[in-house]
Amino acid sequence: MAKYQADAEKLLHDIGGKENIAAVSHCATRMRFVLNDLGKADQKAIEDIPSVKGMFTNAGQFQVIIGNDVSTFYNDFVAVSGVEGVSKEQGKAAAKQNLHPVQRAIAVLAEIFTPLIPAIIVGGLILGFRNVLEGIQFESLGGTIVEHSQFWNGVNAFLWLPGEAIFHFLPVGITWSIAKKMGTTQILGIVLGITLVSPQLLNAYSVASTAAADIPFWDFGFAQVQMIGYQAQVIPAMLAGFMLAYLEIFFRKYIPQSISMIFVPLFSLLPTVLAAHVILGPIGWTVGSWISTIVNTGLTSSISWLFSAVFGFLYAPLVITGLHHMTNAIDMQLIADFGSTNLWPMIALSNIAQGSAVLAIVFLHRGNKKEEQISIPAMISCYLGVTEPAMFGINLKYVYPFVAAMVGSGLAGMFANLMDVRANAIGVGGLPGILAIQAETWVPFIIAMIIAIIIPFGLTIVFRRQGILNKIDPAVPENAADVQLQTANGATAMPQSFEPVSATGTAVATKETLFAVAAGNIKEITEVNDPVFSQKMMGDGYAVEPSNGKVYAPVNGKVTSVFETKHAIGILSDEGLEVLVHMGLDTVELKGVPFTVFVKEGDLVTPETLIAEMELPEIEQAGKKTDIIVALTNNEKVAGLSLDQSGLVRPGEAVGNAEVKS
Repeated sequence: MAKYQADAEKLLHDIGGKENIAAVSHCATRMRFVLNDLGKADQKAIEDIPSVKGMFTNAGQFQVIIGNDVSTFYNDFVAVSGVEGVSKEQGKAAAKQNLHPVQRAIAVLAEIFTPLIPAIIVGGLILGFRNVLEGIQFESLGGTIVEHSQFWNGVNAFLWLPGEAIFHFLPVGITWSIAKKMGTTQILGIVLGITLVSPQLLNAYSVASTAAADIPFWDFGFAQVQMIGYQAQVIPAMLAGFMLAYLEIFFRKYIPQSISMIFVPLFSLLPTVLAAHVILGPIGWTVGSWISTIVNTGLTSSISWLFSAVFGFLYAPLVITGLHHMTNAIDMQLIADFGSTNLWPMIALSNIAQGSAVLAIVFLHRGNKKEEQISIPAMISCYLGVTEPAMFGINLKYVYPFVAAMVGSGLAGMFANLMDVRANAIGVGGLPGILAIQAETWVPFIIAMIIAIIIPFGLTIVFRRQGILNKIDPAVPENAADVQLQTANGATAMPQSFEPVSATGTAVATKETLFAVAAGNIKEITEVNDPVFSQKMMGDGYAVEPSNGKVYAPVNGKVTSVFETKHAIGILSDEGLEVLVHMGLDTVELKGVPFTVFVKEGDLVTPETLIAEMELPEIEQAGKKTDIIVALTNNEKVAGLSLDQSGLVRPGEAVGNAEVKS
């Protein structure tokens, strides 16, 4: 019998059978299914399969987490199912059948803005810091920091450059991202974006204050075209970007390859630039202004309390559907039109509310070590502005904390909007979101944050104890970690979180030293921007943001696997830990191109062994994160993990210890 034949047969049955599979593929850690009917998948039964570590649905794909041995599992699954696998890209294409037109449009919007988010976050943080320097009156200084100190005045002036860059020149980022997403020539997208924000044009921020007669124009004799820039404008850039991409795709089909390098860019770019300034720009500006005006009016009208309460209440469900990506565009348009946004503060408060609901679950389930591996990191992520781990890992599982967070978010959002709390920038969520808030409204925003902490926490406890919206989480005694649990037939069982102990009552474990896998900035695995790793579905571990491409072994041991796509290497440590070294996020799509592996299966390695090298610029150019993740995938062997280092680390440097059960 094949190694995973029994588990593969059970997965095939529980997923709805062969006839329910439209496509199947795998990456370094998980099986990726496109199902004809997601409702036929028995997720509870799948969760009980021994080799399954978790599952989630994303972008129309049903993903089942297996771990290091996923390639072997995949081969056994194909053997028992008779279903031929497809590439990951083909799987993504097939997954679109599970998305309705609105979801597809939102998915496209998400793919456009996702590569821009790091720059938006950095810009938001810098603007938030400038907000502290120039916007807060300190009584002890007799004014603002910049008024008191020439040094900080200079720093403040200098920081305008990186802080405003992404917002002023946002069209360049959008048109580049569209070209990248559509598979067309990225430099043409960049050039198009520059033509929308060129210094030759009247700055978009100056249009309203410039008399019509003073607006410069191009005079073609029979017609005049106003020379207006589109700084910070979203919709004009999107319309122009898609026109450029579709024109390039069209001309590629009909222009011979021998002359395509000359005429495809010419016939694609020039008409698009003309259309952008004559048709698309004015239309996009008008539509964007309508949208921002409607939202701003709703949030400043006599019924603003209702508008803000509904938005705050429904934002978390929007995240589940993916519709929240639309708010990025709306926020950016509000900032472009009004200089600030009243929408982003409510988003930051929603992050806090979801985290506070998880905090209540941590309190109610204290002592459940297994759940705490998910709940505590998820709570921290929420407070730092990333809610998906908390929502999918905890709150939606129990339902009642999710609803409690929605109520708290709605009330906090309503209060913040009634107090006219506005943000100067977006991208900084959760508790750090206060940096983006206009200094004069910090006090009401702090009160709103307190509401977003107290209400969800309290309601979560009330809902659980009263059985409201709670079907799967019985109200056991508060000291549940110290008592036996009563089963349905009257027998007793101990909580699952109890650790195995020796005859003397002491847990048996040895220590395994973990070493830095690369030079760079080390961080907790919970900070990795991938739910499979951040929720520890693959096991505990750590990650490094590399400063160069050299990758070293994190333990003493033997190489057990080198993935075909070269982006992941499995190592069995001397103490019996199964260690996955995963280079980058979603880099399986790069098919091994930016990786060079220097070891093979069976090789012995030490922390001084160079096991691989990554081409960081190529990975970043492909829009992928370069984080190197070290995950300890055999959870049953790991009693605990502690990191002793933070900040910058060097290869071969001890960074922590894992307790290995014997």
